[in-house]
Amino acid sequence: MEVPLTGPYSPTSEPGGQLDLRFITQLTKRTYAIILAGGRGSRLENLTDWRAKPAVPFAGKFRIIDFALSNCVNSGIRRIGVATQYKSQSLIRHIQAGWSFLDGRLHEFVDLLPAQQQVHESWYKGTADAVFQNLDLLRRNRSEFVLVLSGDHVYKMDYGKMLAHHVQCGADMSVACHEVPIGDAPAFGVMGTDAEGRVTSFQEKPGEPVPIPGRPDQALASMGIYVFNAKFLFEQLVKDADTAGSSHDFGRDIIPGLIGRYSLFAHRFTDSCVDKKASYWRDVGTVDAYWEANIDLTNVVPQLDLYDLEWPIWTFQEQLPPAKFVFDEEDRRGMAVDSLVSGGCIISGATVRRSLLFSSVRVEARASVEDSVILPSVEIGRGAIIKRAVLDRRCKIPEGLVVGLDPEQDRRRFHVTAKGIALITPEMLGQRIHQLR
Repeated sequence: MEVPLTGPYSPTSEPGGQLDLRFITQLTKRTYAIILAGGRGSRLENLTDWRAKPAVPFAGKFRIIDFALSNCVNSGIRRIGVATQYKSQSLIRHIQAGWSFLDGRLHEFVDLLPAQQQVHESWYKGTADAVFQNLDLLRRNRSEFVLVLSGDHVYKMDYGKMLAHHVQCGADMSVACHEVPIGDAPAFGVMGTDAEGRVTSFQEKPGEPVPIPGRPDQALASMGIYVFNAKFLFEQLVKDADTAGSSHDFGRDIIPGLIGRYSLFAHRFTDSCVDKKASYWRDVGTVDAYWEANIDLTNVVPQLDLYDLEWPIWTFQEQLPPAKFVFDEEDRRGMAVDSLVSGGCIISGATVRRSLLFSSVRVEARASVEDSVILPSVEIGRGAIIKRAVLDRRCKIPEGLVVGLDPEQDRRRFHVTAKGIALITPEMLGQRIHQLR
């Protein structure tokens, strides 16, 4: 029998105002998390030609969705559903291979929830509809709280602390929020709050976002992370499904309809982020943002700490040999400086600087790689020069190819971003790759 939230454990602590961990554990065990991983991710250009955005490789050995999944597991939430839709096969394969360690005997699982047209004859129409079409599953789990997450952001967050804040406030719904520069705010849902943290306004991707009072250069942005009381969520989803003209989206429809009528609170990311110094959260939704977030990891002290053993990022771990660096001759020395090099890589008489190499990359003699993100199983030919680039999985760079020195020439062959980052895929090189990515 479940222990009531009102006792014997208090949501607040004794000394220092720290939350009682037993109280948080009660909440996480009563929570079902649903990760929305069906978006097209079109702003990532050709990186999502063959995969959903949450399946895009990140940080040398992970996929983007591993961060939301790891946050759930590390927070103690081990009943998880992943709603998939767009080009989802590589995402499904990754979850099956890397996330099968949860123990079903303890009612721990990761459910795959592809759009199945169970409720009506259509695919997921919006974020709210993706949850609504899985309403029967949510009801069968009999959870007291539902945590709704986006599967395409990179961050480390203790969802248990957000759940505790939600209960302390007596909220029907809580929205995680993060301060962003006002120039970036039109890409997000922007909210206003009162002194107690109640949400008083919400604009989805506004042309002229409202700044934080007294801070004209900052806005309060929704992170796409929501906590609901389960019964309240079910009522709102049914109501939204029956509303003519609704786009069935949390940001456009559900949240604006709750303001002033129900108990809707904002939860500050700074109160539950794992690394208090950095408050790291990234929407790597463009090629430039993706490149920058990966290259940042090559810094001596990157903003995102991947070496935190107390909050590990879990993933499918390929069984590969160690990275290898061969030849120590003046004109062909195998070396990597200020770089991350994953298992299975061979740097054969080549130079790698300020770059991130995923697994099984091979760089041949006298090639040079700088400021670049190289996805798995790429081969870089002899004498090639690669600068400020993202190479998609299984690219085979021809001998002597030069990228990053002549932007106009690069644009004729590849996709080049506004900031000059070249994105190269096998198809752009005339190579036909039929395997999943």
